Parts: sequence; C-alpha cells; structure tokens
Amino acid sequence: MNLVLKSSVKGNYKNVMAAFDRRLFEALKPPVGKMEIVAFTGSKKGDKVHIKFHSPIKAEWISDIVEDEVTEERAWFVDVGVQLPWPLATWKHRHIVEKIDKEHSMIIDDITFTGNNFILSMLLYPAIFLGFYPRKKIYQKYFDK
Repeated sequence: MNLVLKSSVKGNYKNVMAAFDRRLFEALKPPVGKMEIVAFTGSKKGDKVHIKFHSPIKAEWISDIVEDEVTEERAWFVDVGVQLPWPLATWKHRHIVEKIDKEHSMIIDDITFTGNNFILSMLLYPAIFLGFYPRKKIYQKYFDK
C-alpha cells in the first residue's frame, strides 16, 4: 500500500529539511496515546529512530535511516522499519522536501507499507492516513514561526 501526503510550508527547502530533528519529531507525536522516543540519532543515512508505544497498544518501533540526499530542487531521507508493531510487516517512509520557491517548500510524506496479510494491509490504510494527516497542520504551524 502507498500513502502520499503533501504539506506546503514557509521556508527554504534546505532549511526545512535541516529542521527534521528530535524537536520536530516530538511535535509530530500523535495527541492520542502515549509514546516514548527511546532514541533519535538524526535524519542522515546510518541514523536510527526507536519508539516505544505505551498506549493504546504496547509495542516497539525501530527504523533505520537508509538514504539521504540534497539536490538543487529537493532534499530527502528514507526510513525503513526493522522492528515493527503488529500488524505491520514492512514500512518505508520517504520524507521529501521540494523547493517551491526561495521561501516556500512542499513536505511530502511518501509511505509504503504492508500488513501481515492483504486484509490487514487494507485495514491499516485508514489508520495510517488518520495518524499522518494531522502532520499537515503541525508542519504548517511549526514552520510558520
């Protein structure tokens, strides 16, 4: 399954990408449930993100940053899930920031995932959409400062 969400924000695309740090990650935490960021070493190849969910489910999520790059038109990094909560089987999240103009950028969350079977994949889609859709407003508020 693939989900793509786009959010336009103020800021040069390189500066917006540079802001993908622990502070932004904390701001993006879902308002429902309790989760702990065990480790966030950055958004560059070789970095790692480790999250523990305490409610409504108990689970751990570990992703490795497997790629990052900056070009004249965009910047991105990719995280791949190496330990995922049930019912996720695979996870790949491309965080892309595209240049709109000198002062505006487009953040693109391009997520590819599968559940442990086709039915679970179909059921996960709306849950993941609802989990990520609020990021649009969070990104705008965060970068409009």
